[in-house]
Amino acid sequence: MAKRDYYEVLGVSKEASTDEIKRAYRKLAMQYHPDRNPDNPKAAENFKEAAEAFDVLKDENKKARYDRYGHSGMHSGGFNEPDFQNVSFEDIFSRFGDILGGGFGGGGFEDIFGGSGRGRSRAQRQVGRPGNDLKLSINLSLDEIAFGTEKTLKVKKHIKCSTCNGSGAETDADFMTCGTCNGMGEVRQVSRTMFGQFVNVQPCPTCYGEGRTIKNKCIKCDGEGRLKGEETVKVKIPSGVSNGNYITLRNQGNAGIRGGEAGNLIVLLEEQEHKDFKRDGNDIYHDLTISVADAILGTEVEVPTLRGFAKIKIEEGTQPNKLLRMRDKGIIGLNSSVAGDQYIRVNIYIPTELSIEDRKKVEWLRQSKHFDPKRIETKEKSFFDKIKDVFH
Repeated sequence: MAKRDYYEVLGVSKEASTDEIKRAYRKLAMQYHPDRNPDNPKAAENFKEAAEAFDVLKDENKKARYDRYGHSGMHSGGFNEPDFQNVSFEDIFSRFGDILGGGFGGGGFEDIFGGSGRGRSRAQRQVGRPGNDLKLSINLSLDEIAFGTEKTLKVKKHIKCSTCNGSGAETDADFMTCGTCNGMGEVRQVSRTMFGQFVNVQPCPTCYGEGRTIKNKCIKCDGEGRLKGEETVKVKIPSGVSNGNYITLRNQGNAGIRGGEAGNLIVLLEEQEHKDFKRDGNDIYHDLTISVADAILGTEVEVPTLRGFAKIKIEEGTQPNKLLRMRDKGIIGLNSSVAGDQYIRVNIYIPTELSIEDRKKVEWLRQSKHFDPKRIETKEKSFFDKIKDVFH
């Protein structure tokens, strides 16, 4: 079926101004809006026909081409005549929502139809392409993990171009409607089979889904809207994190292309070994080595903690590998105000070199019954041994 003249469709002359064309289209869109004509297929066709005519006549380049060659001119010279009969209503509302939304003699389009919101206006559409995420590893000491900290990071990444403010164009007037997708940001391939009609929708290969191209690119960033640079980023590390945890900083990654949303910065946390402590969850362990004499007689020693030094008492007769508990001296838990404990593991130092005098003293001690473990074990008879003695 031959297409009608676009001027005839909108009911305007070839000398009509841009504002007149907009008003004419808006009037027809209101008349044939699908919400007003839910059971009228002809109205739906007229609605799409008006959108197609407006798509051509609102663009100076397309209009000049159409005025000279008619419909046939829209199939050559880099032009693609739109076929709005195979376009959804949502796409039309998304593309021309700024025109339909008001501004020409009265209330807005959505006011008339109850704000159906079938599509988003061009002003609401996502422009540009998103930036990539970045990953960065930082080392944390046990002290930083115990109480939390704040780190200042220097991140090498793509940053927004300050000359064009990230748009990629010299001026706002340098943006043009993409000639491949006619500003839709996507291309559709319609195939008809014996099972029906299938529509394959893909991002436009020319504008990458943006719906627009740039006439004069920004000299500084060559149209990307971003440059390689470095930024300082602060990240707060909560207490109680563990090796392998990560923190995501939204929109702190690479800047997007031509105003696209920035990626995220993912900070991977790596825990450094501590010279004095071993970690087990929120508890920490410290190995304390004392002399044989201190283990036998008892003493008071100073030990390191995450909060400074503290004194602990070693009881008489403390055995090797005994654990002494220091409450609330460990790590403050993640998303908690409760701290773990610190454990002191007691080790007994055994000398490997003795003087003649020291050896004599140790030999004398060896003769004492208190230094003979076999005598200590047999000193107290068991309950069953005592019963045997009664009956013997």
